[in-house]
Amino acid sequence: MSETRDSTDDAGVSVECYAGYRADERPLRFTLKGRHYEVTEVDDQWYSPGARYFRVRAGDGNLYVLKHDERSDTWTLEGFRAEH
Repeated sequence: MSETRDSTDDAGVSVECYAGYRADERPLRFTLKGRHYEVTEVDDQWYSPGARYFRVRAGDGNLYVLKHDERSDTWTLEGFRAEH
């Protein structure tokens, strides 16, 4: 059974995640500065001590790097690349 979990940080990034065998397994959609984005693909993910990073392609075709700080359970936008 799948669940989703919503987490919002003080910087205005809200991420809704698929929660499978662990919480916040992968982002499904996110809101940035009031605009909603559907994640169409998780292009890559990597780990650092206390954090997980996801490079995702959104419905607008652009790439976003989302960081989940596992200690504080907050999300931030760490990178952006326009596809055009």
